[in-house]
Amino acid sequence: MGRRNFKKKKNKKLKIIIILIQIVLIFLIIYSAIQIYRWNHENVENSKILDEIYDVIIDESTDEPESKIDFNKLKQLNTDTVAWLKVNGTQIEYPVVKSKDNSYYLTHNFYNSYNKAGWIFADYKNKLDGTDKNIVIYGHNREDSSMFASLKNILTKDWYENEANLKINLSTEQENSIYQVFSVYKIKNEDYYITTQFTQESFNSYIDTMKKRSIKDFGIDVNPDDKILTLSTCDNNTKYRIVLHAKKVS
Repeated sequence: MGRRNFKKKKNKKLKIIIILIQIVLIFLIIYSAIQIYRWNHENVENSKILDEIYDVIIDESTDEPESKIDFNKLKQLNTDTVAWLKVNGTQIEYPVVKSKDNSYYLTHNFYNSYNKAGWIFADYKNKLDGTDKNIVIYGHNREDSSMFASLKNILTKDWYENEANLKINLSTEQENSIYQVFSVYKIKNEDYYITTQFTQESFNSYIDTMKKRSIKDFGIDVNPDDKILTLSTCDNNTKYRIVLHAKKVS
């Protein structure tokens, strides 16, 4: 009888363990399904927003591409709008926003709705009034190639050997500017490359460091009086960053 009772207890425990495992697996399947739905919904939502923005703000009264961005209409949609960014050879063509910190637009879209896809945003320390020494712009690396996902193209030979890709367009309410790429690279997460304020000596040191990091020597001189643009996204994780630097040329 002792052995029989032991076997019954053992079988009962085994059944309980199997049931618990099944419950956990069901929970994981449901959780995964919810996460996939949310991820897809966030991407679709932002795609619709971008289509709506294009429909509303393009000024068809001019043939100049850079002048077609109507900042008055953009700011009616979101008062945080500070610029419009276009990077050739990528899918990056977005209005740029700026908040009081660098965390808000990591989880909110252009319409200020909670969305983990976030939006393209400038560093809160930047002014975007023509006085910034280094304008820093961030965006998530999304698996559907939205936001700054296609910034990874800059690390490919096909991208950086195409001269047309090396001119970055950044428009603000004050001016339409072109920036010439002088450095592209991938690096572990740090704060140095997103520095926005410099002394002349620290700026020279900064530029020298950024050039040395580049996977290609672009042969572009950057002087103490120059102003630069920095674009940054993560490399599908939180450990590395993909970075582009360009100097203002017009």
